[in-house]
Amino acid sequence: MGVDTSSPVNNSPAQDQLIPILPYSLIVGQKTLKLALELAYIAPRLGGVLLSGQRGTGKSTAVRAFAKMVYGDLPVTLPINATEDRVVGGLDVDKLMQSDAQWKDGLLVEAKDKLLYVDEINLLDDHIVNIILDVTSTGKLEVQRDGQSVRDDVSFTLVGTMNPEEGGLRPQLLDRFGLMVNVNTATTKEERLKILQNVLTFEDEWARQQADGASAFLAQAQEADEQRRNALTQARKHFYDVEVTPALETCVALAEAFEVEGNRGERVLAMAARAHAALAKRFEVTIDDLRIIAPLAFQHRRMGVDQNQEAMWTEKDELELRRVLGSDSDK
Repeated sequence: MGVDTSSPVNNSPAQDQLIPILPYSLIVGQKTLKLALELAYIAPRLGGVLLSGQRGTGKSTAVRAFAKMVYGDLPVTLPINATEDRVVGGLDVDKLMQSDAQWKDGLLVEAKDKLLYVDEINLLDDHIVNIILDVTSTGKLEVQRDGQSVRDDVSFTLVGTMNPEEGGLRPQLLDRFGLMVNVNTATTKEERLKILQNVLTFEDEWARQQADGASAFLAQAQEADEQRRNALTQARKHFYDVEVTPALETCVALAEAFEVEGNRGERVLAMAARAHAALAKRFEVTIDDLRIIAPLAFQHRRMGVDQNQEAMWTEKDELELRRVLGSDSDK
């Protein structure tokens, strides 16, 4: 989906002007993907989002559009060949060659208050993935190496993508991600046509803007993006005003019903449901919040999960969800 000719590197503002990033508001469909990104922004301690789907389903386009909308910049991208030094920081080799021992921050610090994007995270070394997930969940980075000790508060929105055809993540790493979304190709004729129209119109209007300096079409999309960013900012501020305590017993009941391993699943469900309520400007988590969030929080945490399986949440799971939540979930 969309146009994205950017390479997986960080870009300067000047470079951004030369890279056509499809506005977030022009992304067609992908409702669940967008919801997961927004919840992770509202509640960064969720532990990040894992997007699983075949190539060409718009995962990278959506992530870059979202980062551009909420942070005004492209995501900080972590390449699959990144070393531990590059991720957490270490002595600057260039300075060291000049007998000047200086610390150089890694990508985790560069991603502070931004979006950290790990494309094909299933191909990354497990040790590096563990480090990233630790920092995401705690918001703390502590590094002791080369005789130096570095501590920093590091908060960012983590998004990893993977193509299950190229291998999966070990269940222990899957569990560390807060939410997981199975991203599917648009299949209806109407949706495919709308995607194609949006992409081609965007390409034409982007070229026109580069030549003439103005595009009413892109200005309208930018205004829609600004409205959505403002809504997310307000939801982030409102997050701690939302009462979640009455829903906790239901969170635990759901975790038991779906045989979720460990206790992280119900915590993520409670936090994400709270973020969902905050986005809806409500002051209390409802059954409907839990019904919408449960698949994203549980599908990758159940016992015996096949790490390469793409469609993990089934109709049978939906029936079980409704059984536990009661008749209100059918509304």
